[in-house]
This record gives sequence, structure tokens and C-alpha cells, in this order.
Amino acid sequence: MNSEIFQNTYQHFLLSEEDINQIASFHKKRSFVKDELILAKDQVLESYYLLEKGVVRAFVNDMDNNDITTEFFIDGDIVIIPSSLFQQIPSQESLQAVTDCEVWEIKYDDFQEVFRSIPSFAEWGRLWFTYQLFTLKQRSLDMITISATNRYLKLSKEKPQILQTVPLKFIASFLGITDTSLSRIRKEIVRA
Repeated sequence: MNSEIFQNTYQHFLLSEEDINQIASFHKKRSFVKDELILAKDQVLESYYLLEKGVVRAFVNDMDNNDITTEFFIDGDIVIIPSSLFQQIPSQESLQAVTDCEVWEIKYDDFQEVFRSIPSFAEWGRLWFTYQLFTLKQRSLDMITISATNRYLKLSKEKPQILQTVPLKFIASFLGITDTSLSRIRKEIVRA
């Protein structure tokens, strides 16, 4: 078992090494192949995943049935649709492996058991959700307040792995632009 991913993911000053080892024991190693659907729209997410290696995307289909990427997950991220997992409701989003992926899965019921049995895990969860809320709010603001070029540059700085492994059509939809606009932006950056 790769303890590094658990140490990095569940990093919190209240969690002891023993706590992290106990949390890790509830995870099972899984693999997904490139293009595999991990979760389809209208399914209930029964697990979340620590992404050890690979790229996963969340996506929806808009009113015109266009495929719109809503999130990318890279090495070290938690792959999750929180509303579906924690409310146990059908997901509006789908999850797809963009590359071959190695993950550590924890089932919802096991997560609940860890949450009850390790009090400091609840504090870790509160901080994790706070960070996710901040990130979501910032992404919403960025879509309104910064240019497509700057959104692309921010993505390249924060998640360069995306630009190296993900098809341009997924990146363009995530940035809220067309494939043509993304090609133009990339050419302008190379020339600069």
C-alpha cells in the first residue's frame, strides 16, 4: 500500500499516523482504463477515490446536449461528486477516466464508519469541504472576471498535467470557450 497518498490526502495536525493507517485500511486499490465511465449521470456515487495516478474529469451535457467538462482531477486529488455521495442522490454529473487511472476507493458506508470512529477525521473533513467551497467560488468568479487567456494560464500553472494529457475539446469546454478560441490562445502564448 502506498502510504504517501494517504499521508498527503489526509494531512491534518489532529490525525495521527495511527489514524491515517486506520483510514487507509478502508481503501481498496482499483484501476480504470482510459475513457471508462466511472459514474454515469443519474447514478448514485457509492464511493470516492484518491487518485494516485491519472486524470479524471467530471462533465455534464448542457441543454443542447453539448459535453461540458466541469472539473479535472489529477494525481493526489479526491475524485468525488459531493452532492451525490453525501446525499445519496442521483448525480447530475458523470465521471470519466481521461487516462488510465490508479485509485484508492473508499465506499460510502466505510467513510461513515471512519467518520464516526475517528473524531479528528471530522475536522479534516470540515477543512477539506471549506477548501472545496472556496475553490468552487473562485472558479465561478474567474469565469466572469478574468479573460479566457488568463483562465488558460491559470490552469497551466495549477494543473499542467491537464494540458499534457487531456484532449483540447475537454479543456476548451472547461474554460468556457470553443476549440477554435483555445487554439488561438495557445498560438498567441507560443508567440509571446
